[in-house]
Amino acid sequence: MSKKAVMVFSGGQDSTTCLIQALPLYDEVHCITFDYGQRHVAEIEVAQKLAKQLGATVHKVMDVSLLNVLAISSLTRDNIPVPTVNSSGESLPSTFVPGRNILFLTLAAIYAYQVKAETVITGVCETDFSGYPDCRDEFVKALNQALKLGMEYDVRLDTPLMWLNKAETWALADYHGQLELVREQTLTCYNGIIGTGCGECDACNLRARGLNDYLQNKTTVMQSLKHKLQLK
Repeated sequence: MSKKAVMVFSGGQDSTTCLIQALPLYDEVHCITFDYGQRHVAEIEVAQKLAKQLGATVHKVMDVSLLNVLAISSLTRDNIPVPTVNSSGESLPSTFVPGRNILFLTLAAIYAYQVKAETVITGVCETDFSGYPDCRDEFVKALNQALKLGMEYDVRLDTPLMWLNKAETWALADYHGQLELVREQTLTCYNGIIGTGCGECDACNLRARGLNDYLQNKTTVMQSLKHKLQLK
């Protein structure tokens, strides 16, 4: 029986790194990109290109535009500005889309049930995150248990980046020989600019700071990554 995984795939740094990591580990990797009327359609186009380029078994774009109606966020509304560096303060940033990961992971698990995949992979991370409650390990574990109970199916929500900082995520791409691809072809920027991005939004700042940390401390960061993920 073939080993299958379903990947929640946005074409950003984190999910692309997860895809690179997963491809050698599974016989089939099915990528799902969710179209929720996000600010930039480029996100979907980048995901389609990268999934094909990297060799995903299947790539599906699923329409979840209902989320756009329900969830008001700067990622779903053009008239709400995206936060610049340190502009969010202590409250949830305007880029938080309430319920997004609840919906995405639930739909991905339903798809996994249909194709008999044992694992759903997502690039959420608690270490270097923007304060989103649906990126926390506690949330993922709770949802995983609910999905198992609700479907009577032993699906596993896998979060390979959960305890990595951004420098270590860059190191993981480099470990697999794909640092330049992730650096130049992924889309993380809230303003929809591929690669290094706009350089002003929170997402670009976090990405650039992590890359600089990695490039300045390659040996130390790589050792830390290998220890955390038990890589050789």
